[in-house]
Amino acid sequence: MNFRNDCLGSARVRVLAMAPSPSRTFFHHEREQKEEEVLMIYLDYNATTPLCDAAREAMLPYLNRHFGNPSSIHAAGRAARAAIDDARDKLAALLHAKPGEIIFTGGATESCNLGVLGLARCASSRGGHIISNKAEHHAVLNAVEHLENREGFEVTWLNVSKTGMLDLDQLANSIRPETKLVSIMTANNETGVIQPMREISQICRDRGVLLHSDVVQAFGKLDIDVSLVDAGSFAAHKFYGPKGTGFLFLRSGLPIEPIMFGGAHENQRRPGTENVAGVAGMAAAAEWVLHDADAERQRQAQLRNDFWTRIEKVFADTQQNGDPAHRLANTLNVSFIGVDSETMLMALDLEGVCASSGSACMVGSVRASHVLLAMGLPMESARSAIRFSLGRRTTAEEIANAADALERIAKRTKEAREYALA
Repeated sequence: MNFRNDCLGSARVRVLAMAPSPSRTFFHHEREQKEEEVLMIYLDYNATTPLCDAAREAMLPYLNRHFGNPSSIHAAGRAARAAIDDARDKLAALLHAKPGEIIFTGGATESCNLGVLGLARCASSRGGHIISNKAEHHAVLNAVEHLENREGFEVTWLNVSKTGMLDLDQLANSIRPETKLVSIMTANNETGVIQPMREISQICRDRGVLLHSDVVQAFGKLDIDVSLVDAGSFAAHKFYGPKGTGFLFLRSGLPIEPIMFGGAHENQRRPGTENVAGVAGMAAAAEWVLHDADAERQRQAQLRNDFWTRIEKVFADTQQNGDPAHRLANTLNVSFIGVDSETMLMALDLEGVCASSGSACMVGSVRASHVLLAMGLPMESARSAIRFSLGRRTTAEEIANAADALERIAKRTKEAREYALA
């Protein structure tokens, strides 16, 4: 017999999977499934979110009847094109932007790559100067490093404080006449630290420099003002939409160089047939996540703070990472000094708690967070960090149960150390 784990919202059901047998009725199988139910506590919403009902319902017609290519001129194509246009209009309205400022992409990484590479390369001459910081997501970090190492750009890497905040004076002093682009994320995916985008925007505008921001973790969690940036990257699966779908906001009239080649889709800025179902689901999810957003932020912040109170009572040697006054309401990054991240993650997983040690995009790797190292944390603290991120389906009961699980882990850890010293 095998076990298959199905993730449905905040609960994982461990289902007994077996080959059909004539001797087993549907009701026998259903009873066995119920007996095997094990609750999973999902505290990794910064990695991805479950698909909301509104997004699923918006997608279904374009996975079934309306399957046409939106570039086709016949009725099936026109129906698909109407969905793309409607989604673009909805997203633009939510952001107080123009429909033509929305470029659909295949997700956050492509949106960040297009924003960074496309704007940096869009000049009469190659090379120039770019400003970013080492605490960025790898979608920006690696794109900037590519420009630095392969295309002759100079890069100034800004410092962040021990709480993860950018040095605004260093930013202002780093801008040169040849500076083409500044790329600073709105909110950090690992620590939740929120950068002062209004002040950053003013510095860039005063000096005539383009500003791109990775807004992926911020949308749905903060009030986003796209008028502060020239380009902003978004991803649907971070706000209860489908994976593999995103968009780049690009200020009207601003040229950008495509990073892929093919058709003339997205006004010749991003080739490739649009993911109609994904785009429709993304727009629906964006509308859904912004409903009661203020109240939801307050609820998640209270749950996060309650969780931290329990953690610091159980683990004597712990620390929160990130500016406590400027961070996302749903994010708690904790270093459990003396317990490495991999060990803690495995212990949590055995308890049915899903968390992470940093960015989920590092494909199964558990390593010291580059974000925490950029903040100047000691290696021991960086290697023992766990990110807990809450979402709309997180309940007070789940937080209490997760805290209980950590208490059991703390007890086992203490017993193991005492045994080793005996």
